[in-house]
Amino acid sequence: MTITDAPPRPATRWPDRLAPLAAGWLGLWGVLALLATITGAGYPFGANDANGDVNLLRLVPVRFGPPVFAVLLLTAAVAALAMSRPAARPPRPLRVLLAGYGWAVAAFLALVVPDARVLVILGYAPMLIIGAPFGWHQDDYSDVFTWALLARFAALIGGLLLAGAVLAWQRRTAGACVACGRGDGVRGWTTPAAAARWGRWAAGIAAVIPLAYALTRFAWAAGVPLGISREFLTEMQENGAVWAGFGLGAFATVGAVLTLGLVQRWGERFPRWMVGLAGRRVPVKLAVIPATLVAVAVTAATLGLVGQPHFWALAAGADVNLATGPMLLWPAWGPALGLATYAYHLRRRGACRRCGRG
Repeated sequence: MTITDAPPRPATRWPDRLAPLAAGWLGLWGVLALLATITGAGYPFGANDANGDVNLLRLVPVRFGPPVFAVLLLTAAVAALAMSRPAARPPRPLRVLLAGYGWAVAAFLALVVPDARVLVILGYAPMLIIGAPFGWHQDDYSDVFTWALLARFAALIGGLLLAGAVLAWQRRTAGACVACGRGDGVRGWTTPAAAARWGRWAAGIAAVIPLAYALTRFAWAAGVPLGISREFLTEMQENGAVWAGFGLGAFATVGAVLTLGLVQRWGERFPRWMVGLAGRRVPVKLAVIPATLVAVAVTAATLGLVGQPHFWALAAGADVNLATGPMLLWPAWGPALGLATYAYHLRRRGACRRCGRG
């Protein structure tokens, strides 16, 4: 009797599903944008957005917005469908054109459309949920969770799905593994040892920036007018805004600590004080997925920030203080967190279940 090696475990098929999912999601919202173009109603950005002053879409006239979105979304849906076809290496010009367009639309949807509102909601979510019974949030929740906010999150999801579809397609047409991206060659900077070195620097930068932001919010909650006037602090204490700021500071601090976990031992195995999980390996996706989402949200918020004249006034040295100074560090936060997350992934991914490389 001949003994053969056991077949490998079934590999995950998620890379193959990204293109159809992206096509369906983008197609759905593309049809809605087309309806908005025809009816002249339902477009949530620009002058129609009450909170759009920090969104770059404010520069696009409302009458042009719906048709632009309809064209981008529907053509991107068609491109995603083309990427879902069986592997076949297209001519290089077509490959460059399709990949370039896919990445451009993905970046637009994930980084330009969302703006700071997505990051604010992610930061405020614990306060909104916990503080609802106590009236910590004075506004009507219907004023918070608006159609414009939903459209921002929809764009973020669509951008991430399309980015994943383009990445998987590029890997497939390049002859690399669709799941892990490994090919026959080895790039030195992607080895676990190299990723550990540059990942520590990225994680340190990504942790310091939110801590600088949190410091001012904690000081305000303690009654210290750090970087602001005593009168403004009194006003925030009276309307409860100081506690909302404390919540955001706490969220930023937790995020900074978790960022350091990307390069610490307890980021790979649960610490002993976690009853029931102590000593177990931390699932890679448990760290990578949330960190990637936050990195994208921070980068999107930063793009809206740098599009404001006030930011460049600060960069020129006007009105810089302990409250506004941390804003100047924001452009480095998202990329640093993204790099730290990728380094963590490279260090811990191990052998690929799909191709066996590793």
